Amino acid sequence: MKVLKFGGTSVANAEGFLRVAAIIEDNAKQAQTATVLSAPANVTNLLVSLVEKTVAKQEVQHQFHQVQNIFSDLLQQLSQIQPHFDYKQTQDVVQTQLNHLMELLHGIRLLGQCPDSIYALIISRGEKLSIAIMQAILLAKGYQVTVINPVEKLLANDSNYLEATVNITESRNRIQQMHIATDHLILMAGFTAGNEQGQLVVLGRNGSDYSAAVLAVCLSADSCEIWTDVDGIYTCDPRIVPDAKRLSALSYQEAMELSYFGAKVLHPRTIMPIAQFQIPCLIKNTHNPQAAGTLIGCDKLDKHYPVKGITNLNHMAMINVSGPGLKGMVGMSARIFSAMSYAGISVVLITQSSSEYSISFCVPQAELKQAKQALEETFYLELKEGLLEPIDMMKHLAIISVVGDGMRTYKGLAARLFTALAQANINIIAIAQGSSERSISVVVDNEVAVMGVRVAHQMLFGTDQRLDVFIVGVGGVGGALMDQIQRQQPWLKNKQIDLRVCGVANSRHMLFNVNGINLTDWRFKLKHSSSPFVLEKLIEHAKTDRLLNPIFVDCTSSENVANQYANFLSNGFHVITPNKKANTGSMAYYRQLRQAAANSQRKFHYDTNVGAGLPVIENLQNLFNAGDELIRFNGILSGSLSFIFGLLDEGMTLSAATKLAKENGFTEPDPRDDLSGMDVARKLLILAREAGYELELDQIDVESILPASYGEGDVAQFMQRLPELDQHFCQRISQAKQQNKVLRYVATIENGRCMVSIKAIDSEDPLYKVKNGENALAFYTRYYQPIPLVLRGYGAGNDVTAAGVFADILRTASAKVSI
Repeated sequence: MKVLKFGGTSVANAEGFLRVAAIIEDNAKQAQTATVLSAPANVTNLLVSLVEKTVAKQEVQHQFHQVQNIFSDLLQQLSQIQPHFDYKQTQDVVQTQLNHLMELLHGIRLLGQCPDSIYALIISRGEKLSIAIMQAILLAKGYQVTVINPVEKLLANDSNYLEATVNITESRNRIQQMHIATDHLILMAGFTAGNEQGQLVVLGRNGSDYSAAVLAVCLSADSCEIWTDVDGIYTCDPRIVPDAKRLSALSYQEAMELSYFGAKVLHPRTIMPIAQFQIPCLIKNTHNPQAAGTLIGCDKLDKHYPVKGITNLNHMAMINVSGPGLKGMVGMSARIFSAMSYAGISVVLITQSSSEYSISFCVPQAELKQAKQALEETFYLELKEGLLEPIDMMKHLAIISVVGDGMRTYKGLAARLFTALAQANINIIAIAQGSSERSISVVVDNEVAVMGVRVAHQMLFGTDQRLDVFIVGVGGVGGALMDQIQRQQPWLKNKQIDLRVCGVANSRHMLFNVNGINLTDWRFKLKHSSSPFVLEKLIEHAKTDRLLNPIFVDCTSSENVANQYANFLSNGFHVITPNKKANTGSMAYYRQLRQAAANSQRKFHYDTNVGAGLPVIENLQNLFNAGDELIRFNGILSGSLSFIFGLLDEGMTLSAATKLAKENGFTEPDPRDDLSGMDVARKLLILAREAGYELELDQIDVESILPASYGEGDVAQFMQRLPELDQHFCQRISQAKQQNKVLRYVATIENGRCMVSIKAIDSEDPLYKVKNGENALAFYTRYYQPIPLVLRGYGAGNDVTAAGVFADILRTASAKVSI
């Protein structure tokens, strides 16, 4: 014997009903089959709305016609598709039920209220009609059918019309006394049972699943199958984490914990009967019958994951009962939770301080007012006498739970959960662990619950780490970066890094897509975007879409953009930039950026500020972290000036060398930005600050290659005047050669002084052979002397700089350990 249950989405239309009928037929070939059906999708919601509007004296014709049309369309389509379908008889059944529904609504309108008994009759009408339709389909196919009336055969234990529990022992006796023929297909409406008086009651949330579990026990079934619209049970909600993993199997206890803490799989009441009688339960997909599904059973077949799932219960509140009256006083806890029980309030999580001074517990936020009132009434005297402090409440909370049988023996799992939440800057308000060690729950702010689930899943299941990148400035460096990301996305995906460009902007337009912009035609889309450039919109998008790992990449040279870095860091962004304006601004802002990064636990990477693609900053920071100390520094920090001075060595004039460097794209559009020496000064200031010097930019001694008068006029005028300096530089080059030296534009830190200047250096100097656009940095430190640590490589060019920015982006990816 096998019991199948189909949800509302499975029977939402004629095609769905016939698909379900085909699944019933296939299963009936293997063993006798009983089927439990829910109401067609949206019918129960419409019936609830009909009652509410009728009680409120509102018009209900629209909702009633919606219900009527759902069934009318169903029957008409089935009569056209299914041969021998008894349209007339089934239509009569449907119309009779709808007429009765109108009578009940008329009575409610006259009465001005809806008794629970009538409410149960109305909201269960959809299940009854589903069975009538399926019976007609199976009869048309030539099968013999027995319909079990749940109001007659499933006995409710109590008189609760809306949340009844079934007396399984008596119900089992009643159904077995039916002596159903073994060649009959069995149908039963879900969601309903009958009380001692024979009145219809409903079984509450997920009532049809519970009906199926009860029927499986009553029929001594070999298995129970719950057919829905997903392939099985996942490690968490796939709508929150798209790469959530399907589980092949769960134990009854794991399924119970997951459902209790909010997983929309099965209600705990559904699992209890099948667990008690050791009946395997399989979760299957009506739309994909061949999928393996998820098996819930006594054998823990899926050993791959010690953690089976991560759930979140939102819209919770926490109540804290505290005071000297709690310590050592017997029965206080019992009185607290008895008060909640009498008030009909479900307590989801409990934690107590080790001092016994306080007890905290979570309840649904909708029930908070009622819970507070119940406690104040129960402890009126204690509150009046000061034995208890005023009841403390926290609203807008959520509970994130990690569940799995393997957690009992797996070491360090809790640490990984807490580390993951800490990396996402999520504050934990309370912690609770079940005595079975099968689950760990944490209470967090409701606004960060989704982010908490994502980061926990990423850490515990080793799923792809998602990097959500927003790039501002897509000229030379930014455009090259976009192209590099497009090329590398497949390779990174194989490394479990899902890098998506979610936003891109230039000075005029912005382009957004939370799921990642298609990088094949981003230039065209950005050009024709209707969204104007508003920097604050990036933060709004990251918050609205609850992005876990947003990364702001500034490829502009804008000081205004750089001044917003602290704001981005404080709002949960990593900040990556080749723009030197932030790190060469005031010393106060320099400190503010590092404090903002520390407070938000975000990363601020700027390795391309000095040396383009060379890993200068990272290596320097590693040295200082290891206790090294800078004694002296010499470096060529400008790729454009390296190129120009190398050409001067070869006999080219300054004007010709500058013209060639400009044509090759080594200089800024205005070469004076390079020849002034201020770009080198900014890089030197950054190095000095990294080394611990608290300096401002105006404290760097700068020898400009150009006289002050050359700052006047436009670029064309400047280039026309530049040959006037050729003779002077020819003389300096000649003097240097006579001494077997070469001229280089060198940045220096020595004896607390920082300077950039033209220097003649000999062949023993590490900078002697540096030209053709290379950068070179010689660090003389406590560990590296007299031979310095030298970093050398190309320091100019869009591709090189973009590659350095790309490397900084990837450095934001935290290490993951899969379990």
